[in-house]
Amino acid sequence: MAIDQEAVFAEYERARQSFHALLDNATKAGLARPTIGTRWTNEQLLWHMFFGYLVVRVLLVLVRVFARLPRSASRAFARALNAATVPFDWVNYIGPCGAVKVFGPRLTGAAFDRVIGSLHRRLAAESDAGLARGMHFPVRWDPFFQDFMTLADLYRYPTRHFDFHRRQLTLDGEIS
Repeated sequence: MAIDQEAVFAEYERARQSFHALLDNATKAGLARPTIGTRWTNEQLLWHMFFGYLVVRVLLVLVRVFARLPRSASRAFARALNAATVPFDWVNYIGPCGAVKVFGPRLTGAAFDRVIGSLHRRLAAESDAGLARGMHFPVRWDPFFQDFMTLADLYRYPTRHFDFHRRQLTLDGEIS
């Protein structure tokens, strides 16, 4: 499966620059302001946006494992995860609430850079055959999860997630 690596790298860099601009220009009051359509503050949603990239590193491993098994294995796994959507939603909500107390904007920005660099290096090392490997995903967990996703799809996922949530931020009184 061919993927335009340069386009993905450019998406990552655009998101990285946007993330830093949001952090650099945010006031303490702006970070504490509620977002549009979520129960999070801007700071919590920013952390969740970063987490979208962070979780991809784990999902890459998971896809590599399930891609070696019959497709029915990942289908059953995805069904089980879909059945656990309620506890997932709770953990997905509470995670950023606690994370911002530990990380703060400066550490989150530095971690974002490291994760983007890691994904960049991993994608650069992928073969076309590797990028074509895939597995079934729990579609109830995220609107950007498809029933079956390849590694190529997964590398594109975090920026789609980022861009969606970017529109929900209310930093400094303006809809971002």
